[in-house]
Amino acid sequence: MEKQGNVSSGAGFVLQMRGISKEFPGVKALESMELSVRPGTVHALVGENGAGKSTLMKCLFGMYAVDAGEIILDGEPVKFANPAEALKRHVSMVHQELNQVPRQTVMENIWLGRYPVKSGFVDEKKMLGDTQKIFESLNINVDPRVESGDLPVSQKQMVEIAKAVSYNAKVIVMDEPTSSLTEKEVEHLFAIMEKLKANNTSIIYISHKLEEILRISDDVTVMRDGKWIATKAAGDITIDEMIKLMVGRDLTERYPEKKAVPGEVLLSVEDLACSEFSGVSFELHKNEILGIAGLVGSKRTEVLETIFGMRQVKSGRIVLEGRELHNKNPLTAMKNGFAMLTEERRHDGIFSGLSVTFNLIISNIKAYAKKLFLNNRMIVSDVDSMIASMNIKTPDRNAAIGNLSGGNQQKVIFGRWLLTKPKVLLLDEPTRGVDVGAKYEIYQLINRLAEEGRGVIIVSSEMPELFGVCDRILTMSNGRLSGIFDAKDVSQVEIMEASVLYL
Repeated sequence: MEKQGNVSSGAGFVLQMRGISKEFPGVKALESMELSVRPGTVHALVGENGAGKSTLMKCLFGMYAVDAGEIILDGEPVKFANPAEALKRHVSMVHQELNQVPRQTVMENIWLGRYPVKSGFVDEKKMLGDTQKIFESLNINVDPRVESGDLPVSQKQMVEIAKAVSYNAKVIVMDEPTSSLTEKEVEHLFAIMEKLKANNTSIIYISHKLEEILRISDDVTVMRDGKWIATKAAGDITIDEMIKLMVGRDLTERYPEKKAVPGEVLLSVEDLACSEFSGVSFELHKNEILGIAGLVGSKRTEVLETIFGMRQVKSGRIVLEGRELHNKNPLTAMKNGFAMLTEERRHDGIFSGLSVTFNLIISNIKAYAKKLFLNNRMIVSDVDSMIASMNIKTPDRNAAIGNLSGGNQQKVIFGRWLLTKPKVLLLDEPTRGVDVGAKYEIYQLINRLAEEGRGVIIVSSEMPELFGVCDRILTMSNGRLSGIFDAKDVSQVEIMEASVLYL
């Protein structure tokens, strides 16, 4: 293990977390964890899902009380009882799962709980002016008066960053800030981060995109199993070294070998249209993994949602194994052999406060019906089998899924759909917010599904993922199909050119 100079001395650091330990029932989340952040720098915090990154930051932000250890801010010991106290001391956090009030305006979300008041009433003119001033300083092009729920995820992310800045933050935690952003939006975020650094703001940056970490970070701290493993200058560590420190072993391949060979046509989508796109036609073969690329706003997700019955078909046909289907709603689509893993698992993928068992069986509940009761023996057998086969890390089958890491939550959702025995899987950003080790396991699972004769369609914003996993790549641009390519015979440049064809 290596530490950067002065890590334990306290000199030259805006923030230090020393000997931090935190335990939950059955889980030791943090053990003597160390983190030291220099002023005006980006300090990356990396590790597999379940390594304790988010838990450590929630301890910093006053969401969890630490069991042991101390937090030093600007040379003074602090102990935040709640996030409000952290914000008063200029420590902000942009959470991975965005928690905005959808039916309130952007500016109301930014100033929630601290609205400017004039003569006993909310001073909307000042609130608008203050919001516009922050947006202009960060070059954010969002109307402060629109409702937050009407914004795409990428713009919500920018609003959250602006909210963090509005507290005059000395330290801003960014948890997976680029997970929903296009390359252009990532560049904008990085420009904002450079401005914050120039103002002597420190950023703790959590991400599974290791290439981004080496590009934007000054220092990197690696965690594993709740413990400090190493802290190095970003210029002194490689991606391979980071992965080895994260997983405790060499991971020589980022993508598993594909063994399945596409067979006969399984699904035909013919001139499909809804209110958001038109003229989409393609075929999906048995044993095939088909990727969909495109910029945010290209209507990639909308194609999946229409196939799955979440959006109304205006025209066109969906034909599965030679039979035309009418997926009027998701329930019909499930009966017809479709399954869909959504992009926002926290919002519409999991029942956070309920058990792993419940989340695994809910889409297949009728299969366990035994007159007026459920066949508990069958449920336990299927759940335990799925937990074992998918390597889901959970204290037990009754643990709340919300307490699991993002990667393990994602594996539970995969398991849920596998229990329905689907013919076609629709996967929207299946590895979003998932670490490199868990990603590899999910890729292996996707390959296994293809080998079993299923067809898989993947929407992904990560170009290397599409090339590493898919047989063919379909591109969308502004609601129109702009190309279909063999993944082995196309370059990233060609995919990007097709993605902007109709802009």
